[in-house]
Amino acid sequence: MKELQVVYRISCAAAEVEARACALAVEQSIEMPPEAVTSAFVREQVIGEVLAIEAAADGAFDVRVGLSLESTGGEGGQLLNMLFGNSSLQPEVRLQDFELSAEAVRSFGGPRHGIAGLRRAVGRVDGALTCSALKPLGSTAAELADLACALAAGGIDVIKDDHGLADQSRAPFERRVPIICEALARSGLERCLYVPSVGGGPARLRRQLAVARDAGVRMVLLAPMVSGVGALQEVAGEFMVLAHPAMAGAARIVPAALIGKLFRLCGADATIFPNHGGRFSYSEDCCRTIAEAARAPWHGLGTTLPVPAGGMRPERVAEMLSFYGEDVMLLIGGALLASPLGVEAAARDFVGATRAAVACS
Repeated sequence: MKELQVVYRISCAAAEVEARACALAVEQSIEMPPEAVTSAFVREQVIGEVLAIEAAADGAFDVRVGLSLESTGGEGGQLLNMLFGNSSLQPEVRLQDFELSAEAVRSFGGPRHGIAGLRRAVGRVDGALTCSALKPLGSTAAELADLACALAAGGIDVIKDDHGLADQSRAPFERRVPIICEALARSGLERCLYVPSVGGGPARLRRQLAVARDAGVRMVLLAPMVSGVGALQEVAGEFMVLAHPAMAGAARIVPAALIGKLFRLCGADATIFPNHGGRFSYSEDCCRTIAEAARAPWHGLGTTLPVPAGGMRPERVAEMLSFYGEDVMLLIGGALLASPLGVEAAARDFVGATRAAVACS
C-alpha cells in the first residue's frame, strides 16, 4: 500500500469513471503510457494505483489513488505537484483530501512553533489572540509605523503587514520593516509581534529575510500559493510563519485540505482564511473543517492556529469565539481603521471584547 493516498472528486458518467480514475492515477504519477514502462520498480512502486471508487454527491465519484511518497522528494511544492499538478488543468477534477503515513507527515516538518509557540511569543497562555493589519497600500513607512504603534498600544497581539505590501516605492521592504520595528521598540511595545509580508523570487526573498532577521523580526507573513509551499517549508525553518490564503481559491482544492492541512504540513504556525458571513462566501461548515484540519491531532505534528478574517467586525467577537473556541486568532483590520473612536481606542475595545468573551465562555 502506497504511503500517499489522495481522494479526487470526478464529475463524469458512471460508465466512464473506472477508465477516468485509471487515467488520473497515471497522470499524477508517470504521465506516460504504462505499457511503455520497462522498469519493474516503476511499475510496482511509482505508477499510481486506483484504490477505491465511491459514488458522491450530484452524480460525481470520489476516487482514491495511491501515489509514491518518494516521488515528492520530501518537498512541499513537489508534493502539491504530485497531488494536483496536471489534474488541476482538468475542470471535472477536484482535490478533496490526502493522507500520509505518520513517518511521512513528520518528514515534511510541520509547524516549528505552532499554537503553543505563538502563545509564548506574545505572552498569552490562554484565551484567543488578536490580530490586525497595516493598511492601506500606498502609505509611507512612517505612516505604517504610526499605525502599528497605535494598534500595539491598544493591546493587539499580532500586527501584520497587509499582504499587498511588498516593495512599493512609498514603503519598500528594506525601509519599512526596520522603521516599524524601531518605532515599536522606542515606544516600549515590542510585546506585540510585528509580521512583515515577504515574497518574490528567490533572490528577493533572501534579501527580505535578511532584513527581517537584522530587524529582530520573529514571524513573517507568506502566501504559499503565490511564493510556493516549498518556500513556506524553508522559511518555517527559521521564522514563525503566518500563511495568507491569496490565490488559494484559484484551484479546485477543498479549502480544508489546502489552507488547513497542506499549509500546516509545510510549516505554517497560523493560517488565515475567510470567515463565514464576511466578504467571502465560505460556509460555516467549510470554516469549521479548516479549523479542525489546522488543530486536530495528526501523527504528532504541531498544530496550526486558525485565523478567521475577511471583513470581520468587533461586534462578532463573542460569536466567533463560541464557534472556534479559544485556540484561535481573530483578525480585524479595516473595521478598526475606520472606527470613529480612533485606531488605538478601537483596538482596545476589540481586545477587551475578546478577553471578556473568553472569560464568559
